[in-house]
Amino acid sequence: MIEFGRDVCGNLANSESREWLVTNGIGGFASGTIAGIMTRSYHGLLIAALQPPSGRTFLVTKLNETVSYENEQYNLNTDRWAGGVINPIGYMHIERFALDGRIPTWTYAFGDALLEKRIWMKQGVNTTFVQYKMIRGVSPMKLTAVPFINYRRMHNTTHADGWEMQIESMSNGLKISAYTGASPFYILCNQASAKANHNWHRRYFLMREANRGHNATEDHLDAGEFNLSLQTGESATFVFSTEPNFNIDGVAEFQKQHALEQKLIEQAPVLCESQPCLGTIKQLVLAADQFIVSQPLPTDPNSFTVLDGYHWFRSSTRHTILSIPGLMLTTGRAEMAGKLLRKYAFRINQGMLPDRFVTSNRDPNYDTLDATLLYIEAIRAYYEVTKNLNFVGELYPALQDIILWLQQGTHHNIHADPEDGLLHTGGSKTPMTWMNAQIDKWMVTPRIGKPVEINALWYNALCTMAYFAELLEENPQRYAKMAKEVKTGFERFWNDDLSCCYDVIDTPDGNDAKIRPNQIYAVSLTHSPLSSEQQKHIVDICARKLLTSHGLRTLAPDDPDYIGQFGGDASQRDMAYHQGTVWASLMGPFIRAHLRVYKDISQARSFIHPLCHQISSHGVGSVSELFNGEPPFGPQGCIAHAWGVAELLRSCQDIATFEENGR
Repeated sequence: MIEFGRDVCGNLANSESREWLVTNGIGGFASGTIAGIMTRSYHGLLIAALQPPSGRTFLVTKLNETVSYENEQYNLNTDRWAGGVINPIGYMHIERFALDGRIPTWTYAFGDALLEKRIWMKQGVNTTFVQYKMIRGVSPMKLTAVPFINYRRMHNTTHADGWEMQIESMSNGLKISAYTGASPFYILCNQASAKANHNWHRRYFLMREANRGHNATEDHLDAGEFNLSLQTGESATFVFSTEPNFNIDGVAEFQKQHALEQKLIEQAPVLCESQPCLGTIKQLVLAADQFIVSQPLPTDPNSFTVLDGYHWFRSSTRHTILSIPGLMLTTGRAEMAGKLLRKYAFRINQGMLPDRFVTSNRDPNYDTLDATLLYIEAIRAYYEVTKNLNFVGELYPALQDIILWLQQGTHHNIHADPEDGLLHTGGSKTPMTWMNAQIDKWMVTPRIGKPVEINALWYNALCTMAYFAELLEENPQRYAKMAKEVKTGFERFWNDDLSCCYDVIDTPDGNDAKIRPNQIYAVSLTHSPLSSEQQKHIVDICARKLLTSHGLRTLAPDDPDYIGQFGGDASQRDMAYHQGTVWASLMGPFIRAHLRVYKDISQARSFIHPLCHQISSHGVGSVSELFNGEPPFGPQGCIAHAWGVAELLRSCQDIATFEENGR
């Protein structure tokens, strides 16, 4: 359990910088700050996935709560208005905040009374629960709750301009229709009396959006008023839902949520008792589940995918493949991993995976060269856990097809150079690697030529294919011969002057000697094309130049293009994204590389500890996407990142396995 007292909760700078997140398994979510103040356009009680996992629509903003107790009134909400005024200041009544599993829980104190508030979502439907329970007090407590609503795409903001919604009173709450054709939604509470309102509150100020260069003011609609009374030990539950006849049994629904979380923890093999930071790892196992969401297909209504992160990311092939080992294999979901890997096999086109799993009529882009090669590594990782040779045999023809197309040439003129066997990105103006930031179609880090991690993955894929061929009693010689040629060609990456690898060779401007983290893959992958001495040099230079408490920098600080602070508008952020900004997810391959070279378990674990502490800030209970490149390495980007959570879990598993095997 992660918890904070008044030292954090009563300090607005501390409490509004920490955000909570609950999800429903179909792409919907609720999120906000510990303080209760909205700082993002994504902060609300019900952001519904109306076409799972897409069509995410902002429906319910918040509840403004006022408590009457012993002839005194207490406002529990906190709002910041355009101009900077903060009123009311309900955060001052928060005595404790705790993340109980995945359920954010507040304890408010006034006089001798304590009121507890919990928020969670039901899995598989667009429904949020907000439950209040009177914990302590000598007389009844009256609660007035005013729901604020909206209806917009989650990335936008609303300025009402005379907009009138239809709000109808029901026996146990309200029904809202934003406009003709909009999906209706409901606000329900069996224990309260309810009446409808229609009053726009204008110019809430969203500080995080202002910092990101986005529209930072918004209007929200006061939709009604609920009144109820609580005695000590009694609870009342509000339900916000797109379901018209939802059963409002808050106690039963809370028990179901708790049971689900216990099941996730019990089935996770990463949670062995020898693990240090066991409580943190349990929290990460629960966080991992938030990224796995339903993606119904005409041919498979039970299909699913992985969201890259919250709040704004969709699902991409690259991050899905990268996340499979950590999100699924370490958490006891190997069967799910197999289904996802099999699903992608049917989307291979000319040896390439699409950039994302498209369910609409638009054509996908085939520009994720690294994801295609990582796909083979993910299948190897799946086999090592399951020993399911039939699965390898089933996908083996598709993997053969990948190798053949990459060798002879495929989309964007990606091809293996016959001179050295190395893969060339083909000279396209489309980014082919994970360093893919663009500003008005200008590539910030073009990396045209032969990128180091692409060719480390290429060598690893060829060695893996030879391994699979042997397992399947096929002839491995073709792949072994190709791997030998690539290993020889890979010698061209070695930069004798710096004792590390070039980031890209054969670019239009020659070889790129910038020190970036991509070369760590030449050490961390199962099969390395480098000598033991070269591997050590790479780990050492990455440790000296790139390593921080929370991940690896994307560019060495002594490079003239280095940007140490991530922030500003979209162009400024894109400029910094891969030019010095720290990625937490890169800590995983660094730890694997360090273990390979130094074989020191205690040192490997020491790299994990700062990230374990970090889950108590920014996105509470999860791993942030990015961090500044300069101390104190403040969190940036999305508050919950699938690849980051996956790599931290995978690192814990890797270290435990290394220790168990005694190597």
